[in-house]
Amino acid sequence: MNTKPLMKHQVIATTRRQILRSAAVLGTVSALWACSKEAPIDPSWGVALDEGRRLLESNEAVVFDIREPDEHATGVAAGARLLPMSTLNQRVQEIPKDPQQPVLLICNTQNRSGAVIQALREAGWTNVRYVNGGMSEWARRGWPMVAPTAKQPQ
Repeated sequence: MNTKPLMKHQVIATTRRQILRSAAVLGTVSALWACSKEAPIDPSWGVALDEGRRLLESNEAVVFDIREPDEHATGVAAGARLLPMSTLNQRVQEIPKDPQQPVLLICNTQNRSGAVIQALREAGWTNVRYVNGGMSEWARRGWPMVAPTAKQPQ
């Protein structure tokens, strides 16, 4: 039996694996997101803001705005589906898992969407990416934003 004490990174990795295993069984994105915040986000999973806008406007990707309703109230990109991060546990099945269907997540700055992408990828999604810069950069550039409405894709 090995009685050598675990190093801090080994404990974190073990805990992270346990959370991921539990989350996969329960299907909870919040638990996945919580443990993903500790790991570096793979920059190859991001797309440039210009490319994200092009993919949204050409309908080549499904775009989910994961900001919260109070953030949506400041304006959303026309055509983006509103999926507040606080509802991901209940609505994760709305995110297509088909590898042929590109999916982009956008939040305010890409911090939340980057962490959620990592969690989704660890849960089996291979078609998801996050938008670099997020809606704060979208707004800074003066790009068109619309008020969320009941007809906004949900």
